[in-house]
Amino acid sequence: MKYRKDNSWFRRRWLDFRQGHSIYLIFILTFANFITIQYKLLLDKIPSVDSLTGGNIIGFATIFIALYVPLGIIIGYWHRKSQWKVEAEALFRENKIGATMWLFVIDLIDGKVTEKEKKEMRDMLLKITKDRHKISGDKIDNNNDK
Repeated sequence: MKYRKDNSWFRRRWLDFRQGHSIYLIFILTFANFITIQYKLLLDKIPSVDSLTGGNIIGFATIFIALYVPLGIIIGYWHRKSQWKVEAEALFRENKIGATMWLFVIDLIDGKVTEKEKKEMRDMLLKITKDRHKISGDKIDNNNDK
């Protein structure tokens, strides 16, 4: 499939729609659905919850959000402070392309890179950037090729 610059506006709007839908709208709908399900389940199991919440779902949702959101923040903070390091390290260990590029940079600094290896790395990176610009409709200036 060939990408054309004239349809990039539509592709960006499609991306915007998918982001807005999946990150925000579905989150809100799923959260509202979750509150509704919890309300029904708690009413069936613990009838006294109805008297605590004023007998309606709005009261339940208010109390539920007041308790649930801070709990989510605390768990999210714990995750960011303790688990992101583990996840980042695991992803770093699996990133063969990143490792190849960093080894190349170290070898380049140490003067261990041949002209052939420089050209191969440059060609690989140019191919990646050309493919990216082809999709976004941008033009690349290749006059810097030596």
